[in-house]
Amino acid sequence: MAQRDAIFPPGRQALYEMHRYSAAIRSGDLLFVSGQVGSREDGSPEPDFETQVQRAFDNLAAVLREAGASFDDIVDVTTFHTDPKAQFDTVLAVKDRAFPAKPYPSWTAIGVTWLAGFDFEIKVIARLPQQQQQG
Repeated sequence: MAQRDAIFPPGRQALYEMHRYSAAIRSGDLLFVSGQVGSREDGSPEPDFETQVQRAFDNLAAVLREAGASFDDIVDVTTFHTDPKAQFDTVLAVKDRAFPAKPYPSWTAIGVTWLAGFDFEIKVIARLPQQQQQG
């Protein structure tokens, strides 16, 4: 079995422990980031949708940073939306700030009916920079 290293952003490990999962797993040169939502520090949902999406991206950035990576290292994005048609333009605006230039990562957007009180979630796979790989 390949070695798996759990990654947790500073100050949020208790939320992951409570639900029994890791923020991300580093395996070789790949980083698999669990779905990130627009939660406040206490884990509650941000009520304003655009702020919730931005917080999800900010939470994602914190996980990437802890692994020594950035948005430039992301190769695949999956997003989950409770109302894709109504939310798409807002999500796209935040996404465009995170990925402003080509080549863009691959992206799959999925409409869902439930996200545990949230309206948006983002999960990614990133290829770690050479110096961050662990064997």
